[in-house]
Amino acid sequence: MVNLTIDGQKITVQDGTTILEAARELGIDIPNFCYDKDLTVTAACRMCVVEVAGARNLPAACATPVTEGMVIQTESPRVVESRKMNLDLLLANHPQDCLTCEKTGDCRLQDYCYRYGIKESSYKGEKKQIAIDSENHLIERDQNKCILCGKCVSVCREVQVTTAVDFIGRGFDTKVTPPFDLPLSQDSCRFCGQCVSMCPTGALTNKQFKGVRPWEVKKVQTTCPFCGVGCNFDLNVKNGKVVGVTPNADAPVNGRSMCVKGRFHTDMIYSPDRITTPLIKKEGKFVEASWEEALSLVSEKFKEIKARDGGDAIAALSSARCTNEDNWAMQKFMRAVIGTNNVDHCART
Repeated sequence: MVNLTIDGQKITVQDGTTILEAARELGIDIPNFCYDKDLTVTAACRMCVVEVAGARNLPAACATPVTEGMVIQTESPRVVESRKMNLDLLLANHPQDCLTCEKTGDCRLQDYCYRYGIKESSYKGEKKQIAIDSENHLIERDQNKCILCGKCVSVCREVQVTTAVDFIGRGFDTKVTPPFDLPLSQDSCRFCGQCVSMCPTGALTNKQFKGVRPWEVKKVQTTCPFCGVGCNFDLNVKNGKVVGVTPNADAPVNGRSMCVKGRFHTDMIYSPDRITTPLIKKEGKFVEASWEEALSLVSEKFKEIKARDGGDAIAALSSARCTNEDNWAMQKFMRAVIGTNNVDHCART
């Protein structure tokens, strides 16, 4: 265990803990753009610098392990001046359309500029003019708003193991893009949306949330209906209608990870092709029926077929969209009630 002092507060932490992690245990918020607990530390943004007594430079809190007796200041004049300079430089090449940006209210760059009183950049010069990638129907990419934190690259490589995007170019021309600088497409991307969740600015946007402000939605945690894994996420509800999905870090099964179905296919809720009531075929045509009528018909047919031809004349095909518990109940019903082992599953390989 290691004893240290952060902003006058003493704390004892496990050896190997970083300054950033130790500060969080005390409830001290150290600004950062590139750090995430699930990703490899890159210490690229330099926003999390702190002042350590006896050190010549300002070390990055996310990459510096604590040592015995360390005395740290997270908001000293020297630290604040460094962070303000960092934000000043970032704004020098960043669009100033915060009033109409889709990420307003959920942008770390905006939050930190407000925190340190940075209204505009004191530097003048060339600005990037990169075409917005909006060809696909799920994610919009505006590289002019990218601050090159690298979190989208890291999560795609380390968590999704896809490597759909990476850095290209050098210096002013550096940007994050798919291979050969092509638009984002299904050729290289799974459209899991992990990069959108990680992005601290408006460089990556979920198109389903365009026109929806973060403070306008109510978040309702639920379980994904697309398979039996049991992933949790938050439904974002505006005016009584589900407008999209965001990950929930407290989800016990998946954490913040989601697949393309879970993140983007809530539009099926309002599909005009969705069947919302049971249908029974009468005189060759399907007609709407009540649940009581439909279940009674199924029960009668099961009894009739079993009495005439035996249980093995009946088979059950289950779905990967059911929970594991539902599938277990289905096979138990077939074996114990119907008396057959004729059970199969649509996802069987």
